[in-house]
Amino acid sequence: MKQKAKGRLEGRVAVITGSTYGIGESIAKVLADEGAISIITGRTVEEGERVAEEIRTAGGSAEYYPLDVTDEKRVAEVMRAAHDKYGSINILVNNAGIAGPNKPIHEYTREEWERVFDVNVTGAFLCSKYAVPYMKKSGGGSIVYISSIYGIVGASDVPAYHATKAANRIMAKTGALFYAKDNIRVNSIHPGFIWTPMVEDFLKGQSEKSGVSVEELRKGLDSEHPIGHIGEPNDIAYGVLYLVSDEAKFVTGSELIIDGGYTTR
Repeated sequence: MKQKAKGRLEGRVAVITGSTYGIGESIAKVLADEGAISIITGRTVEEGERVAEEIRTAGGSAEYYPLDVTDEKRVAEVMRAAHDKYGSINILVNNAGIAGPNKPIHEYTREEWERVFDVNVTGAFLCSKYAVPYMKKSGGGSIVYISSIYGIVGASDVPAYHATKAANRIMAKTGALFYAKDNIRVNSIHPGFIWTPMVEDFLKGQSEKSGVSVEELRKGLDSEHPIGHIGEPNDIAYGVLYLVSDEAKFVTGSELIIDGGYTTR
C-alpha cells in the first residue's frame, strides 16, 4: 500500500479559534489535510464535534475544545491542555469574531461596543498571551490574525467590527516585532466578502430593512469585486496555510489581502 506523502505541516499543533463553522472550519480542515493536529475551538459543542469528526474521518487529526475566547481562565486551560497532550503549540489562528450591531457609532450603547471588542480584540489578546509561552518552549511558531479589508479601508456599516479589525492588524505588527527573536512569526489576513454565515446573516438583515431579496443583494455584492464574485472560506484557509508553513519563513508583520480585488478600487 502506497504511503501518503507528508504534508507541509506534518505533526504541528494548530489552535484555531472560532473554528466550528465558516472560515475557521475551513482553516482547520486545510491545516489538518497538510498534516497538522487541528485544535477546534468555539462555543457550539455539536458543531465543534462535527468538524473534528469530519477531519478524523478524512484521515486527519483533530480534537474539539469548548472555548469562549473572552473567558481568560478557559483560554489558559485549553492552551495548557493542548500543549500537555500533544507536546507543543506551533500555530495559533485568531479567527473568532462577531460583527456587532449595524448602526452608526452614536447609536451604540457602551455595552454593545465593548462586547465586540471583548471578542475580537481581547479574545485574540488572551489567546496569544497563553499560546506564546508554549511556542517559545517549542522553539518558535506562527500566529495569524484574521482581520478584514475593513481593517485597512472604511465603510459605513458595523463600525465596532471595523475598529476591532484595524486593531487586529496592528496587533499582528506589534507581535511580529516583539517575537521575531523567538522565531515566532505574526501576520494578518484581510478577507474581502466571503460567503459565510456571518455575511449571510448580514445580507438577511439588509434584506429585511430594504425589501430586496438576499439573492439580489448577493449579486450586488458580487459586482463590487473586480474578480466578479465574493470569496469562499477555502480562499482564506489556503492563505493561512501559506503563512503558517515554512514557505513563509521570511514573512512576518505582513498583511495578506484576499479580497477579489475589492480594495484596488
